Amino acid sequence: MFGWWPVLVSGPSMAPTLRSGDAILARRGGRGVRPGDVVVARFPARPDIGLVVKRAVRRAGDGWWIEGDNAFVTDDSRAYGVALVEARVVARYWPRPRLVGRPGH
Repeated sequence: MFGWWPVLVSGPSMAPTLRSGDAILARRGGRGVRPGDVVVARFPARPDIGLVVKRAVRRAGDGWWIEGDNAFVTDDSRAYGVALVEARVVARYWPRPRLVGRPGH
């Protein structure tokens, strides 16, 4: 499935880039993801967790190594291994609209 996907951020793992309660817009599909992009993903090793919002660090086999921007929260690939990307985050539309991309871009 491709298209736009509204997502609500929950938890502190992406602070300060994104905070719990931020509403973001993501583009479905893992194509075009590059290191540094913020993504919506899932961990095959932990399907009970559901979807997560993290930063793509590097390709890892058929998936991605993803990490949160908040170094104090490690509920990411450091704990659960490789993730499958479902969408690439493009923008935050609430509370203050802005583009979300790679650091420095």
